[in-house]
Amino acid sequence: MKHFLFLISAIILSFSVQGQDFSIGPKAGISTANIHVNGEDFQTGDNDFGYHLGLFVRMGGSSIFMQPELLFTSTGGSVIKTDDNGVQTDFNANFNRLDIPVMFGLKFLKFLRVQAGPIASVLVDYKIEDALNVPVEVDYKTSTFGYQAGLGLDLGNLIFDLKYESSLSKMSKSSTAFQTDQRQNQIIFSAGFRLF
Repeated sequence: MKHFLFLISAIILSFSVQGQDFSIGPKAGISTANIHVNGEDFQTGDNDFGYHLGLFVRMGGSSIFMQPELLFTSTGGSVIKTDDNGVQTDFNANFNRLDIPVMFGLKFLKFLRVQAGPIASVLVDYKIEDALNVPVEVDYKTSTFGYQAGLGLDLGNLIFDLKYESSLSKMSKSSTAFQTDQRQNQIIFSAGFRLF
């Protein structure tokens, strides 16, 4: 994680030295997410709605840009476990994270953007419960890496982003109660305001 933050800082510094455009502002939005599972007795459940809020920075020229963000994200999803007798149990999960996506992209027609880049997520806290609201202990990792890709729209000082997010690393270590590889997928819509 330290190496990733150092790399991001170096990239931001190089863009700020060479960049022709610099803007910063608040950003917030909503998402719909699920937990993709890969285990013999598990399957992905329903999507869950979430939200995020934080700050973004835009650096670059008239056609190429970089947009790092610092966001508090609340997201989740559900997992269905089937036991040996065919009985299904639903587990609902909620995650609070500190997300650091760094988008690299191209601008078209002065208002349309195509973008993609890595995201680092630091787990702040989580809750996972069965259908009777009984908590389940799962050994979730404190940090994970993934990627985001999507489109953006600039209208004056307003920016809008529609992105898809997926994980490149497992969210949890396999435990006795939860022997499955969990990875989160999200569709994210957000809006921001360029202060300058």
